[in-house]
Amino acid sequence: MELKGKVNTNNFIVGIIGMGYVGLPLALEFAAKNIKVIGFDLDPSKVKTINKDKKSYIKHISSKKIKEQVERKTFSVTSDFSKLSVPDVIIICVPTPLNINREPDLSFVMNSTKEIAKHLRKGQLVSLESTTYPGTTDEDMLKILTATGLKVGKDFFLCFSPEREDPNNPVYSTSSIPKVLGGVTKQCKELGVLIYGKVIEKIVPVSSTKAAEAAKLLENIYRSINIALVNELKVVFDKMGIDIWEVIKAASTKPFGFTAFYPGPGLGGHCIPIDPFYLTWKAREYDTSSKFIELAGEINTSMPFYVVEKVIHALNDHKKSIKGSRIIILGLAYKKDIDDLRESPSLKLIELLQDHGAKVDYNDDYVTTIPKVRKYNFNKKSVKITPSNIRNYDLVLLSTEHSYYDYEMILKNAKLIVDTRNGFGNFKNKKIYKA
Repeated sequence: MELKGKVNTNNFIVGIIGMGYVGLPLALEFAAKNIKVIGFDLDPSKVKTINKDKKSYIKHISSKKIKEQVERKTFSVTSDFSKLSVPDVIIICVPTPLNINREPDLSFVMNSTKEIAKHLRKGQLVSLESTTYPGTTDEDMLKILTATGLKVGKDFFLCFSPEREDPNNPVYSTSSIPKVLGGVTKQCKELGVLIYGKVIEKIVPVSSTKAAEAAKLLENIYRSINIALVNELKVVFDKMGIDIWEVIKAASTKPFGFTAFYPGPGLGGHCIPIDPFYLTWKAREYDTSSKFIELAGEINTSMPFYVVEKVIHALNDHKKSIKGSRIIILGLAYKKDIDDLRESPSLKLIELLQDHGAKVDYNDDYVTTIPKVRKYNFNKKSVKITPSNIRNYDLVLLSTEHSYYDYEMILKNAKLIVDTRNGFGNFKNKKIYKA
């Protein structure tokens, strides 16, 4: 087998479509193993930043790594998709959002597949990493690729291997996180395992692409439902005068049968707020409902509204109306110590607070200006956190607990605090409201 021989000798080229939070770190892993990588992305600024500036546009990914691989000529990026005939392996790492009706939007995956089909040649392997519903790979993608006249498992090979990126995780990286992989045929799976095995420490083969697609959905649905549970309990326990964080800490001492999940102002990131609904949508095709998933979604999406109610309550306790109040949100990214805004609940909080007439600023040293995103277009810049600045606001709302925050200083100078992350959990003060 020609491709197998190339892989065994590291004499193969990898093409990765999508140079974002998934595609870029994966490209660097292959390049670091002296395997040539061509990145494909429609954004010209990303092409320039990597090829010419030799820098990173993602905070937690080192510019040093990019510079090293670009200068070694193991890594380059292009917007010219006609070059898709060059790589032996093509990996798709593009977004799979929901549309305005909260239905799967596979346009990025399908458009990428159509571009691949235009240039597909014998001996290439195509792998999808974007999270999606079962059947996307061996039904939707396969139909497009076999329309070329090439036969899967013989002329070309097709796999699904879901990404498991956790940006800025101090323990696990792209190479050390076990990777699930399913192939359309036995040959597809064997080649996929061989290729990913060059850069990933442990490959977990499964029987089909559908099983691999379902595994990824299960991972995120599991988290979504359990986060919804603690979010609901947060509301219930708050009415009882019980601190949910204390309860979780106590329950976590049980050495078996319990895994801690934590409440927050809502769900963020590309996976958990979106991926479960790919299964609920697909389940309808089989006349099956997915009540747990839909209920969890309702609870989690209601959290920003609950937080705003807490803000109104805190201000009211101090004889202040939310209309005209000056509020600063601490943390814009969906997760601490990263610059990722995807589905961040902080953006929804800004919208809701402004709708109530509040004057809203934010601080996030990782996101100094708010770019235009799919749902929002705020013209705001990050405000510096200083004692005098904090004193200028009627209320401080902690949405993302970045490590650089000096909570003692903030508490000392803030008039009111609404804490959604237990960042002020070590302090007892009447001006702190948990949300």
